[in-house]
Amino acid sequence: LFTHGGGFTIGSVSTHDTLCRELARQAECMVISVDYRLAPEHKFPTACNDAWDALQWLAAEGGSLGADTSRIAVGGDSAGGTLAAVNAILARDAGLPLALQLLIYPGCAGHQDTPSHARYSQGPILTEPMITWMFGNYTRTPADRDDWRFAPLLAPDVRGVAPACIQLAQCDALVDEGMLYADKLRAAGVAVDVDIYQGVAHEFVKMGRALKEAKACHVKSAQALRAAFD
Repeated sequence: LFTHGGGFTIGSVSTHDTLCRELARQAECMVISVDYRLAPEHKFPTACNDAWDALQWLAAEGGSLGADTSRIAVGGDSAGGTLAAVNAILARDAGLPLALQLLIYPGCAGHQDTPSHARYSQGPILTEPMITWMFGNYTRTPADRDDWRFAPLLAPDVRGVAPACIQLAQCDALVDEGMLYADKLRAAGVAVDVDIYQGVAHEFVKMGRALKEAKACHVKSAQALRAAFD
């Protein structure tokens, strides 16, 4: 179950179609891409609710699509990675077993206060003003930023969530919070595999025709999915 990035404000099934097709091809698995509702029309926690509803539907009704509902993974990039991480926690709480959470430069923190946010505040690609605009569209009040469904780093307990494959970009404002979330999961006894792709920025995973690092990320992600499903 894939949830696309875009700061909860932009992005779509179409913007991530090539990536989803590549994951399906290389991992030899079904990829369900979620067209969750976006801000500013739909504020927090609408995206979380839509993603969780989609996962519950897939677990209960996925057989109608030919899916093997005994082997489900969640994944996403950027804000979609946030939603996948939240889904993994909600699935744990609901007793819904997941094979893997594939988190591609996920948003994990509620505030832009890590060293990488300062270092890459002007990009490349993802800038501090862009993040502020997107989060301003999505949140209802400043308090939403301190809700773990917006910032999984604030989740009180992540023990027992699905194993994680975390794929990060070196030149990305979100790289530090991605590593902090990996550390949080490890400290809770969750199996975690992390890669940081050197010299690339946020959004790199969708640049497979230009960047060898994107192709390597596709391969690693597919390997992790295959291993989890097998």
